[in-house]
Amino acid sequence: MLGKVKQKSNNALPYLFMALFALSRWPGLFPPSFSAAYAVVFCAGVYFTKRINQWFLLGTMLFTDIALNFYYQNVKGWDVWTLSNLAHQGVVYFCWIMLFVLGRRFKPGSSFVSLLGGGILGALLFYLITNTASWLFNPFDNPEYHKNLAGLLIAIVKGTGGWPDAWMFFRNTLLSGGLFTSLFVAAMKITAASESPQDKEAGVRAGEPEENPETAPEEAKA
Repeated sequence: MLGKVKQKSNNALPYLFMALFALSRWPGLFPPSFSAAYAVVFCAGVYFTKRINQWFLLGTMLFTDIALNFYYQNVKGWDVWTLSNLAHQGVVYFCWIMLFVLGRRFKPGSSFVSLLGGGILGALLFYLITNTASWLFNPFDNPEYHKNLAGLLIAIVKGTGGWPDAWMFFRNTLLSGGLFTSLFVAAMKITAASESPQDKEAGVRAGEPEENPETAPEEAKA
């Protein structure tokens, strides 16, 4: 009975992660660029092996992005459906895939420090690539983003007028990437520590069904 309760808790973690991810994207809830998204996508690469969880992640991202676009268009008055902005969002999704693939390079049994470093590295790459894309496509016609090295450095370090300096976005990106990665990894490791020795030996990942002891290899039974 206890094992079934633990398994249900294990299976619920992906959905809890998605709920936190969606909540963290609510405008104004967190400071700019402070989001659970970087950590959720990275940790999904580490822990989510079931297709349904991966598709649920993608669906949550698409739904929240579309909702945010309508919010910024109707409430903020921003023209978000331009080709340049859609191209920028395409780069953002490339970065999400990159974060997920980066997570696949790690194992659930990797050390806390290495997983934390992976999450921070993913957030760093996300910041650099998406800010470069902002400079390249310039979806909101920022006058500072000249197509030269100086304009690129402005996009990465200073940002555009009327907004906080870009280094503050950079700081928030790294802080949130590290914070939420540490929380998610800690939750997964605590859950794994409460699993049975058979599950640990089999290397079961979060969200996968437990192996039937009757059909386990003889080596696992020994």
